[in-house]
Amino acid sequence: MGPDDLDGRVDAVIAESRFSGVVRVDVDGETVLARAAGWAHRAHRVPMTVATRLAIASATKGLTALTVLALAADGTLPRATSARELLGPDLPLVDDRVTVEHLLAHRSGIGDFLDESAAGPIDEHVLTVPVHTLADTESYLAVLDGHPQAFAPGERFAYCNAGYVVLALLAERATGTPFPDLVDARVGRPAGLADTAFLRSDALPAGAALGYLDAEGDRTNVLHLPVRGSGDGGAFSTVADIHRLWASIDPDVAALAWAPRSAVPEEGMRYGLGFWLHPTGPAVALEGYDAGVSFRSVHDPVGRTTHTVIANWSDGAWPLARLLRDVVTGW
Repeated sequence: MGPDDLDGRVDAVIAESRFSGVVRVDVDGETVLARAAGWAHRAHRVPMTVATRLAIASATKGLTALTVLALAADGTLPRATSARELLGPDLPLVDDRVTVEHLLAHRSGIGDFLDESAAGPIDEHVLTVPVHTLADTESYLAVLDGHPQAFAPGERFAYCNAGYVVLALLAERATGTPFPDLVDARVGRPAGLADTAFLRSDALPAGAALGYLDAEGDRTNVLHLPVRGSGDGGAFSTVADIHRLWASIDPDVAALAWAPRSAVPEEGMRYGLGFWLHPTGPAVALEGYDAGVSFRSVHDPVGRTTHTVIANWSDGAWPLARLLRDVVTGW
């Protein structure tokens, strides 16, 4: 498919699906498509641009994994470290055998404050504390605590948001550095991710998009999500930064993070450390889905293609993501 054909099909899906967000496709290191549509702020009619910063939900876990792996590489937080070593008396229901590696691979078995396997509609209010209280990683102890261990560490894969907040907590305690600053120092600045940050949802700067619950209307997600994200989600980024991130990952880090740890047949994928993996091939993905946020980015290092779709309403990204799956990467 030529660039003109791709442009036309993308434009058709944008119109049909009421897409609001940004999409980009790179092939062989060249950007063949970059398109923005919709509104970054509906009430004030602020248009989306290809440089708009959007929330990326659970794609943040890739940033967390890369940060923790950098700390592991220099001996600050080895992957074999017991979580209990840094948790101390906090979160007493976490099994003492849980390690950093278990948490990275979603094989820790710890109880989750946000169990996606039992989730209802994406716009439900699911947090059990006022969202404004979740402003730094230590504050998440209020939602992390009280959830019994679900299974023995290492026994199997179970996607776990709590595990990635615990990783952020361990990283903070090992370094004495707030997690957003740690991600910026270990991943953001080295990769040139100037527009990637943990922004407060109640104080978004110019150039950042609000997240909306539906394709139409002005209801935002500000009452649904933590006011500032942590290891499991909540970062904001741009399509340009996401593509820089993929290009910046060191081959040795990629070999470690993208080595399969689990088959996840119910999702049609495998999982490494912080990244989803193609069921049989070399492609790697980051995904995010939350109230007011939908995100998918797929990188094929062998086919030399990368595509990213970020939308600022709950289900906005999926029609375009399906199109690009079919015509660009095959996944």
